[in-house]
Amino acid sequence: MLTGHPLAFFQPFIDTATGQIAGIEALGRLRQADGSYRSVGPLFASRKVSSLDLRQLDRDIRDNALSRFREAPPDWFLSLNISPRWISRAPADQPLPSLRQVERYGIDPRRIVFEITELTGNQQRLLEVVRRYRAAGARVAIDDFGAGYSQLDRIMDLAPDILKLDMRLFQAAVRGGPSSEVVKAMALMAEKTGCRIIAEGVETEEELEFALECGARYVQGFLFAQASEQFQQADAYLERFAALRTRYVQHKLQERSRLMELRQQLSRFIQDVRSWAEGHSMISALPLPHDLPWLLRLYQCDRHGTQITPNLEWNGMFWQENRRYLNHNWSWRPYFYSLLAEGMDERRLNLSTIYRDATSNQYCITAGQFIAQGQRPLLIDIDASFLTES
Repeated sequence: MLTGHPLAFFQPFIDTATGQIAGIEALGRLRQADGSYRSVGPLFASRKVSSLDLRQLDRDIRDNALSRFREAPPDWFLSLNISPRWISRAPADQPLPSLRQVERYGIDPRRIVFEITELTGNQQRLLEVVRRYRAAGARVAIDDFGAGYSQLDRIMDLAPDILKLDMRLFQAAVRGGPSSEVVKAMALMAEKTGCRIIAEGVETEEELEFALECGARYVQGFLFAQASEQFQQADAYLERFAALRTRYVQHKLQERSRLMELRQQLSRFIQDVRSWAEGHSMISALPLPHDLPWLLRLYQCDRHGTQITPNLEWNGMFWQENRRYLNHNWSWRPYFYSLLAEGMDERRLNLSTIYRDATSNQYCITAGQFIAQGQRPLLIDIDASFLTES
């Protein structure tokens, strides 16, 4: 049952390029008789409320948001949640109710983002409605991108302007593990398809830093502001965001410094082992890297990428031989053909990007440098976790 007066609360989007509020999302509330407010979110998941009541509630909240948005700064955008359940019921030969509301309040449709909250219903009908939104000048966002089965084919058909990362997946990704790689891959996909990313649910500094690392254009969450009935000043979080962004850059510079130090240490180590590797000496003669706790293993390949020596694995005390990967070919891996692209200049050390090793499930970097007059590369695998330590 619906009790209370429907109205919109607004939660800001912070533009990561400027630190200023760039727009707001309208979130539904019911004002109770005692002056408190109740979120309408649970009502839309309830079977006790009729679809007719929910549709009217949805329109009342949107109407309230649009009527007040005229008071917002002229460069802000307003994000309005739209359910395909309502879209599919709109007659194809009549104006869309949501666009009629925008027109009624004299708001430039270019300032409106219609945020599609789910991907149910008739896809062709949804595509047609999205086309009409765009024809009017509005933008389209997909909410909860990455939640469950995201139906990538349907999303790509819609070609959204904005993707909002699923909050639960995003927060799990900050803690590391496979979720982190999934979110980074989705962010990269969005970048390549021209979508802007919104990271919602940003509640900690760590989550903000991860959002920046993923290239999020906008961030939204309790770290800056909860939803409120009143608009904030556009520069309300400018100084705080600038300080947090500076801290993020400092952390990345620290990572870069560690990487430069790593390169120097590896160059010295390769010089130490070069004569051993070129002479095919016994493992007992291999120098002990006691000052390189992140070193995992070394091995050699031929110029075609086929491994020609066993893995020599460092356990912190001594070297161990592992013949499991003899004759495996690694030429398909990016670090190997990057090494080939650098040529056979023995003076140049090549470092891969950080990747997750399928065997050990740990983050690694592979370093490579040609030896033996450019005839074969010496490859060294490194535990990369130390690079991101605070």
